Amino acid sequence: MSVPRSVALERTLYTLAAPVLAAAPNLSPDSPVNTVVQLAGAVGVGGWVLAYKSDEPGTGRKFLRWSPLVLAAAVDVAAKNTTGFGPYWLDGLLAAGWAAAGLLVMPFSRHTRKGHRPALAAPAPAPQLQSAAPEPSPAQPDDGADPFTRQVRRLWENRGMPGRTIVVKATPHPGMPNDLSLLLRASEAGRPISGLTDADIAAAFGVDVTDVTIKEVVRQYGREGGPGWKEVDVTPDANERRRKAPTRREWWADRIGAVGGPVPGSEFVKEVRDHARRVTHYIAQVPDEMGEPRVNQHALAAALKTKYDEGRLFVTIDGNQILVSLWDSSPLAQVFPATRELLTPDKDGRWVTGYLGNGQPARNRVYTDRGAAHGIFVAPSGGGKTQLMGLHVAADALWGAVVMLATEAPDEKTAALGKHTARYGVGALYMIRLLRAMVALMEIRGEMPWEDGQVHEWDPTRPGCPYRMLSAYLDEFLSAARHGDYGAEIMDLAELVSVKGRKYGVGLKVAGQSIYVQDGFTQLLCENLRDNCIPVVLKVAPKKVGDMFKALGIAPEHIPDPLPRSFSPEEKGRIERIMRGEPEPPADSNTGGAGWIVEGKQPEVLRTLFMDFKAGIDGYFPDTIATLTDYEIRELEARDLWFDWTEPPRPGEFGPEPGDDEDGDDGAPKKGGGKRRGGSKSAARRDAVTSPRQALEAIRNLSGV
Repeated sequence: MSVPRSVALERTLYTLAAPVLAAAPNLSPDSPVNTVVQLAGAVGVGGWVLAYKSDEPGTGRKFLRWSPLVLAAAVDVAAKNTTGFGPYWLDGLLAAGWAAAGLLVMPFSRHTRKGHRPALAAPAPAPQLQSAAPEPSPAQPDDGADPFTRQVRRLWENRGMPGRTIVVKATPHPGMPNDLSLLLRASEAGRPISGLTDADIAAAFGVDVTDVTIKEVVRQYGREGGPGWKEVDVTPDANERRRKAPTRREWWADRIGAVGGPVPGSEFVKEVRDHARRVTHYIAQVPDEMGEPRVNQHALAAALKTKYDEGRLFVTIDGNQILVSLWDSSPLAQVFPATRELLTPDKDGRWVTGYLGNGQPARNRVYTDRGAAHGIFVAPSGGGKTQLMGLHVAADALWGAVVMLATEAPDEKTAALGKHTARYGVGALYMIRLLRAMVALMEIRGEMPWEDGQVHEWDPTRPGCPYRMLSAYLDEFLSAARHGDYGAEIMDLAELVSVKGRKYGVGLKVAGQSIYVQDGFTQLLCENLRDNCIPVVLKVAPKKVGDMFKALGIAPEHIPDPLPRSFSPEEKGRIERIMRGEPEPPADSNTGGAGWIVEGKQPEVLRTLFMDFKAGIDGYFPDTIATLTDYEIRELEARDLWFDWTEPPRPGEFGPEPGDDEDGDDGAPKKGGGKRRGGSKSAARRDAVTSPRQALEAIRNLSGV
């Protein structure tokens, strides 16, 4: 019989410790060994005292457990008080006796636990005969189940225990006589449920497959879970009610948030009806792990019983949340009258341009955190470009800026706007003179000291600026940029102002029908204006929408769909009109002023405010027209740049006159005159050559003729 390791270890310790107990007190009475042994004895005595006072059983066993420590201390004290090793080697005999007692009793290894003592051998119990009883059916365990569960178990057993499962519990649904929930587990312990299908359960209860839902069972306290368990809902009554009268949450889950729906994976949050504005808002969200919601707006419009091109449906995505706004009638078909209050910029230089499709006010700005704001207005003829430009002119004037307007061709509305500006003129010649003055003003303002005596970049929030912001509008800019004599320099000067003008309070607002590079609108000018303004694009032809926003730097995934040709609902009764042979009523386009505003990375649909030119526009503007300072005008006059810009070209204004002796100029040239601004670079621009005359002029400049 092998000896346990603990017993062998304890016997070895007793054998090695006995000589130490006998020798230590005699060889070195003050040795730390004696102190340790006596402290151990004190601990043993303490253990005896606690065992004696304890009410728990096993006091004797505890006394034996601590006895080796107490006896070791006693041997140490006796050896210390005898002379030498005592008579007849008494110290050695006491230590040997202590070791022998430990070897026989072994208190630590045999008395630490009750169950550590070997059990006495007991005879095997005699087999007893038991009365034979029938084994209960696995489908009908005797677990005290309620009557409903036992009834379902009988049905389940009669149907052949689908999927080799048994019913643990069946729960009826209140108010639904045919709906219930089942908790199933595999009939064989330790086996997963693998062959159970919706069709098996539907056949067992005689319902449609769509009325059955199988779910996983999560482990709970007191109940197992995992693949050996399933939870089943059988809901024919609830599904019938859901098909006939669904709640909003159920309708959203079935028609919109389902797999393959307009917004897959989305969950309905709430519905809000705004009766005053006649719009219904649906708020939903998708789980965070799905990322940004994916919206099929055409399918969503069909689910909401509208058409995408009616302009009644607008979707806003904010993180994982979705706002669906369904208007009773398209807000883009409404007319939002402009008012002086809406056009007046706030302390941050923002004012209301119009209203977005979701009803929010769309705001533009007079200045940005980088300086004076530029502007881009793009619209075809009749798209509302002049209306939009009038809103901006009024906002700048109400803010106190100096406004100047140049247009390539005159019309009634721009002429009316010109009455409220510091300067207004028509033609490419007027436009190039305005641009030359703007470039010179940047130089002049760069040397004008502020109230503190220093020169600063323009900042509307900083006091002490010696000049006003200048906002210059160039209408039909591309037409002027194609002019045979002045076009190249117009484009060069516009680029220069777009780069540096913001630092000197000089803002450039460009209006036209295109911003394509191939149409003459350079990429540099487009990028500079785009980065320092909030562009507005109105009524773009469907085929040009992609290219237009691509030129504005919009990512492909954010390029919007074209706007409909009309926001008015189609008149019903077309079938009857066809049967009667009647013509269709005229279409109302009503899309003037409708388009997109690009403040962030994604264009937003808007309808601009309506400025009624026929009723007069004086009420939109301040009573006083802001002008340049006297110092600025004197400096421009010194450069030959401030005069009546409607005059014909002055001698030497655009280069030396024919017959002039270029070598005979013994003095410095005049400021702003005697030399064409832009130099040969302007004349040699490839993207400005759009006519045979310009090509011939470029060849002459290159050849020096």
